[in-house]
Amino acid sequence: MNEKVVVMSTSGPEDPEKATLAYVMANAALAMDAEVIVCLQASGVYTVTKGVYEHIKAPGHDPIKKHVENFLSNGGKIFLCIPCCEERGITKEMIVDGCELTKAGKAIKEILEANSVLNY
Repeated sequence: MNEKVVVMSTSGPEDPEKATLAYVMANAALAMDAEVIVCLQASGVYTVTKGVYEHIKAPGHDPIKKHVENFLSNGGKIFLCIPCCEERGITKEMIVDGCELTKAGKAIKEILEANSVLNY
C-alpha cells in the first residue's frame, strides 16, 4: 500500500470510547499494510501507562490494553509527548514497552510525511 497514517490522540481514561477508537483505526490501517504512527498528547499518554491502560474499556470494545498490544505486535509505532508525561508524573518505566518518548518536532515530521492524519 505504501501509505503512511498518523493518528493523533489526546483522549484517555476520561473518554474511553474516543481513546479506543484511535487504536481501532490505527489497527485497521496496519491491517491494510499502511505504516502507522500513533502520537499521544495530553491525557492520551495514559493509554500506554502501566497501571492505567489495563482499566480503560469502552462499551462494545475490547479493553484498550488489547488494542495497544495488537498495534505494537503488528509493527505500529507509538510516540508520547515528553512534556505531557512529565506534567503527569509519568516516567519511562511506567510506559508500555515499545513506545517512544518524543517532543513535538518528531510528531510534526511524521505528520508532514503522512498521507493522512486522524485526530482523536
